[in-house]
Amino acid sequence: MTENTAMPDWEKRFRAPRVGLPEWAEDAPDRSLFVSNATGTYELYAWDRAAGTQRQATDRPNGTTDGTLSPDGEWIWWFSDTDGDEFGTWVRQPFAGGPDEPATPGLEPSYPSGLALGRDGTAVVGRSTDEEGSTVHVVRPGGAEPVVIYRHRESAGVGDLSRDGTLLAIEHTEHGDAMHASLRVLTLDGATVAELDDSKGGTEELGLEVLGFAPVAGDTRLLVGHQRRGRWEPMVWDVATGAQEDLALDLPGDVSAEWYPDASALLVVHSFEARSELWRYDLARRDLVRVDTPLGTVSGATARPDGTVEYQWSSAAEPSAIRSTAGGVVLEPPGFRPPASVPVEDVWVEGPGGRIHALAQRPVGHGEGPFPTVFEVHGGPAWHDSDAFAAGPAAWLDHGFAVVRVNYRGSTGYGREWTDALKHRVGLIELEDITAVREWAVASGLADPARLVLSGGSWGGYLTLLGLGVQPDAWAVGLAAVPVADYVTAYHDEMEALKALDRTLFGGSPEEVPERYEASSPLTYVDAVTAPVHIAAGVNDPRCPIRQIDHYVDRLAARGAVHEVYRYDAGHGSLVVEERIKQVRMELEFALKHLPR
Repeated sequence: MTENTAMPDWEKRFRAPRVGLPEWAEDAPDRSLFVSNATGTYELYAWDRAAGTQRQATDRPNGTTDGTLSPDGEWIWWFSDTDGDEFGTWVRQPFAGGPDEPATPGLEPSYPSGLALGRDGTAVVGRSTDEEGSTVHVVRPGGAEPVVIYRHRESAGVGDLSRDGTLLAIEHTEHGDAMHASLRVLTLDGATVAELDDSKGGTEELGLEVLGFAPVAGDTRLLVGHQRRGRWEPMVWDVATGAQEDLALDLPGDVSAEWYPDASALLVVHSFEARSELWRYDLARRDLVRVDTPLGTVSGATARPDGTVEYQWSSAAEPSAIRSTAGGVVLEPPGFRPPASVPVEDVWVEGPGGRIHALAQRPVGHGEGPFPTVFEVHGGPAWHDSDAFAAGPAAWLDHGFAVVRVNYRGSTGYGREWTDALKHRVGLIELEDITAVREWAVASGLADPARLVLSGGSWGGYLTLLGLGVQPDAWAVGLAAVPVADYVTAYHDEMEALKALDRTLFGGSPEEVPERYEASSPLTYVDAVTAPVHIAAGVNDPRCPIRQIDHYVDRLAARGAVHEVYRYDAGHGSLVVEERIKQVRMELEFALKHLPR
């Protein structure tokens, strides 16, 4: 792909080819799999490092990003859904190329809930359906019927398979708290080997996560993430003896980790105040050594068999690159590099629930301000905005807007209590934090109070619609992508795993606690909305389904409220570059049309 010099920079950032961090096969590390948008659609690519060759492995109209390699590197597994609906089956193809074939014959389509591949060809497949809830199946090579080894109505998923293929770790929420999982280790005939439940049957808001078995045959140590000290940290749990080794790493933020390939050390990812860094923790010496990376965000990292670390890094100003501690760039995307953007400024604002961290960016070459300002609200909601390169905010900056992103209560990276505060008054508590930062932005002279745009996708789209109704005088324009708009209808139409999350957030279903859903649903406040609102929705979206958006839009239309709706043939967002550009252009034009000059 060659650069079109006449194209505006904001489009170049979307069109510039990019690559994701390569995954490598455990027993064939020269065989890798990565995601790229080189064709204009995000697809999976096979990379034979030894031969120096790459090939596109998948090619579908709406893209493919969910894939993995078998341990021997002979097969590429990828999840085949229909136009982004996330409901489908696993298929596979030879690494060197060839036709796709069903990878799990005998299993009906479902939502995916984890996958683990053994060295003997065995696959352990996690599934979720509205009818069955969560199930885990063992699929043996040779055409035998899949065997169910786990079943429960609540959310559960496959964590990891031990190196020798005898032990399986799963995450489950049988205690009914979908935000705080417990762990169970099974044999492949379904017998329980070990249990770990920090929630104490759902009475404590403490979660666990599977980070992976030690990559050594016969090693029964499992790397586990826990929240016992108010943030995510790793520990080593020997599932055979029950022994737990608390690493107690002296780092202030959330900490995750993965094994080095010889299991002698851990590659530690430390996320703190919207940035991240890497460390190496030697298990024998119990010492922590910094892995040198630039200031910004490491969005993925992996330790290679030779001891080097490959990682994906970016900052708000500098585009993403795949780098190695051996030096240099590991994998260059074809074609031109995206234009740089504007660095972020850290903002700390006192809010009703404590200090709120926000990231602010000022447009260059558009005067001193105050500026029209976009409050870009992140989704998740258990996620956070970081000092990382993003084409969306950069597009607004190019058009003379300031951009503010708020890591409201519910965001990750600021401790367990900050994240779990989301459950207390869903949606409304996040709006309180956005309000506090909005007041700072106006008082500081950054933001023009008459030209404030509330914008977001997914949970950010939900908060946008909720904010337009709850705070109608605060916002001049609203831009909501794939939002929750009518929470009761959304609950009944969404995928089963999200129903479980909503029951956790609200303390029950809409039938059990109707007043809570009513208080937190944008539909409740739709008649108070005065700002022009633009809504984009995927017609195949299983997370924020289309019917509940139509209910909200019908209410806007009934009273002649200014709005536009764009429906596109995909799911929860698009993997097609042209489609994404089309949507951003619509949002830019809508805001420029309706904001006061």
